[in-house]
Order: sequence, then structure tokens, then C-alpha cells
Amino acid sequence: MSEPVVLNGHAPPRRRAPEFTAARIDMSHGAGGKATHKLIEGLLLPALANPALEPLSDAGVFGFADSRLALTTDAFVVRPLAFPGGSIGELAVNGTVNDLAVSGATPLALSSAFIIEEGLDTAILTREIAAMAAAANRAGVSIVAGDTKVVERGKGDGLYIVTTGIGVVDPALALGASVVRPGDQILCSGTLGDHGAAILIARGDLDLEAEVLSDTRPLTPLVDALKTAAGPALRFMRDPTRGGVGTVVNELARDSGFGVVLWEERLPVLDVVHGACEILGIDPLYVANEGKLLAVVSPEAAPAALAALQATDGGEAAAIIGEIRAEPERRVLMHTQFGGTRMIDMLVGDPLPRIC
Repeated sequence: MSEPVVLNGHAPPRRRAPEFTAARIDMSHGAGGKATHKLIEGLLLPALANPALEPLSDAGVFGFADSRLALTTDAFVVRPLAFPGGSIGELAVNGTVNDLAVSGATPLALSSAFIIEEGLDTAILTREIAAMAAAANRAGVSIVAGDTKVVERGKGDGLYIVTTGIGVVDPALALGASVVRPGDQILCSGTLGDHGAAILIARGDLDLEAEVLSDTRPLTPLVDALKTAAGPALRFMRDPTRGGVGTVVNELARDSGFGVVLWEERLPVLDVVHGACEILGIDPLYVANEGKLLAVVSPEAAPAALAALQATDGGEAAAIIGEIRAEPERRVLMHTQFGGTRMIDMLVGDPLPRIC
């Protein structure tokens, strides 16, 4: 197994596997927070561990011939199947393309499996296949393989889609929590929580008249802009889906061994999303996006990286929201708008089921 990169005498601490003691799986194990990490690291990883899987990033990276390839897979179980700004078919393509893109890879091809519930209206399936084809065309990839299964009525929520993607990793990039340094800046490409709020409103879970559109989109243009602007000063990328930004920055702090500091007044959040989160009593930091990225870049490259994001379609609201600090080690600290500070922990429980 490859050793962690050491910078300035710093070696990130090895991940200590949590003990998985749950007698049964519940919804919190799929929410992307602490319960999900216990399931993956305490039950799945010990049995399946290998060098490509061990970093637990958005894609597994491994060598093949003279290249490095990235491979990722994801299952989409969103309800409702169509929502303001997108649908499950578009989401399935974009989500997999984005996992490859933030891993530093150029997406090459996808495969897709459809789990269809008996009784699904053929018009709905036709719509989602068309949405997938259009999304793949926009992302510049082909769907080259697939599978179809039909399950009994009442056992499939209409339609589930599983997509797998493969891409070639840019040899000029070395991304990961192990290469971040104190002083590095954390950039977010746009407003937080748009997808999760759009799903909640579409389901009728919130008594709000304002419309929020899901931000589902391919991240490849934003990633390309960052690569051009920052080059080797680009240290880390991730798309904040399940568990939101709050989960990503906690993973970053834990895996790097450093601290993460955020500034509340710099977090880009739409007023309607903030209002929806207030009604539910949750923090926008934990609400999913499907078309935003977090990036860590060196302080010298941060202004150019931010300008590049803001000049790219989908990145107009990009902001520098935090930085890497030597302390507090493996913790996330928020400077609030009122001059105080608070710790940001990893998501606990399952406040927003079935949003991706």
C-alpha cells in the first residue's frame, strides 16, 4: 500500500477503523454522516481494503499501462423522480461524471443499471432515458454498457439507477488530503444546499412558495478552469453531495491531520435555502449539492483560482470560505457572523432522506 505524502515534516495520521456495532441497518447509514462512515470503515473497508479503495475518495485511482485510471460507481434513489432543475436520469450521469472530475480525471465512459418497479409508466422511463442521453452528451461521455432489472410492485420507488464511470487521471495533478498545508485556501464554487432544498420543496415537505432549482450539472468546466488557473497548486477537490460541505470539510480535517477554519459570512447560501433549513432546524452546511465543488489551493494561487471559477458558467457565486490551519488538529471551526466560534461536527442522523 502506498505511503502518505509527507510535506514539511507532516504525515497525516492513519485512519483508525471505527467499530461497527449496529445490529440492523437504518436510514442514517445512508445519509453520508457519522453512521455512513462507521458502516463503510467498520464493516465494508476491512473486508475489501486495497490501495485504490483505501483513500475513500470520490473515485478509486489505479495504474494501468502508462496511465492512471479513476473508477467510480453510485446508486441514485431520489424521490420524486423529477424535480425543479432536473431528474433522476440527469442526476445519475452528472453525479458519476463529477466524481471522476473532482478526482482529477477526464471522464471517458459510463455504464448504467436500471432497477425498474413493476407498473412504472413507460413515459416516465422514456423521459429518464432521454434525460440521461442529453446529460451524457453535455458531459462529453458515452454510456457504453448497462443492465436492466424489474422488481415487484411496491419494492422499487418507481426507478433506481446505478451508474459507473471510468476516466484518465491528469498526470500533472496530485490531489488528496495528504498534500494540503496550513495556509491553503478553501474555495466553494457556488451556493450551498440547492439540490437538497429543491427536493424537499418538490416533495411538499416545506410550506414554501419560492422555487429552488437543483444545481445538478457536470463539473468538468469548473475543474478545467481550476486546473488551468492553479496547476500544481491545486491540492484537493470534492463535490459536496450526501452530508454536504460540513461532511467534506470534516473528512478533510480528519484525513489531513490539520484543522479547517470556515467563515460563516462568506458561505454562499440562497435566502430561500436558508429559510428552508431554518424551518427544518438543520444547517445548510449539511444539505446536498449536485453541481458544486470544494477545492483547496495554495494561498498564492487562490485569487486566480477564484477568478477562474467566477468566470465559468456555474461558478459565478464562487467564494473563498475557509482555510487550512495547523490547529485545531482534525477539527473544523466556524467563525460566526456575530464574532463567536463554534465547532462543526460531522452530520449525525438522517435529516434529509432520499435526495440523491
